[in-house]
Amino acid sequence: MNQEEIWNADAARRYDTPGTGMFAPEVLGPAVDRLARLAEEGAALEFAIGTGRVAVPLAGRGVPVTGIELSPPMLAQLRTKADESAIPVVIGDMATTTVPGEYTLVYLVYNTISNLLTQAEQVECFRNAARHLGPGGRFLVELWVPELRKLPPGQEATVWECAPGYIGLDTYDVLRQHVVSHHFRFDASEQARLLRSPHRYIWPAELDLMAQLAGFELESRHADWNGAPFTADSRSHVSVYRLPAAP
Repeated sequence: MNQEEIWNADAARRYDTPGTGMFAPEVLGPAVDRLARLAEEGAALEFAIGTGRVAVPLAGRGVPVTGIELSPPMLAQLRTKADESAIPVVIGDMATTTVPGEYTLVYLVYNTISNLLTQAEQVECFRNAARHLGPGGRFLVELWVPELRKLPPGQEATVWECAPGYIGLDTYDVLRQHVVSHHFRFDASEQARLLRSPHRYIWPAELDLMAQLAGFELESRHADWNGAPFTADSRSHVSVYRLPAAP
């Protein structure tokens, strides 16, 4: 499975769930609030902008937003909400594609850095963020914590959500540090719809080292967008890295 096959026209049509899931106000609101503060009246660049879940409301807050997106169908869905003059987007991958301008904030949300399936690509993603930032600029990454503590010897999968109409589970390849997420959605019929996506999981300490290689320092890490403390039991984190300020 490559990312172009996963994020096809069908996935783009199904991606937006207004008012629920990751589009719920209690999920999206704190993320947009935090990003608007971090932008500090400058411009923001979103890697893997998708259908504009975050970029559209952030632009609505007065933050100039530009995006990079690999999937033309996802960009087409974004274009139903905002045109090129409102949110410019360049088609390409987040590890190597560049866009004009200098930004105070680059951000990468909802585990998307794990869509890059090698450590080298993930390091290049940090370096690409640094290329777009001015002195003192920030790179924010939202990422889940691998749940290997739930994986006893001989077991390859963990169920991370079980809700009416939905089951989410991950299968792990601990040798290669890969995981495949399986999303089962079903209704009252006997049929279920399956979406699978491959990822390379990253421990927070490894992420910090990638940041150092690109010239960043860790500024803050929280368990969520509201600023809850990050602990050994946190399932995800929002980490902010910063470049040195100008001398």
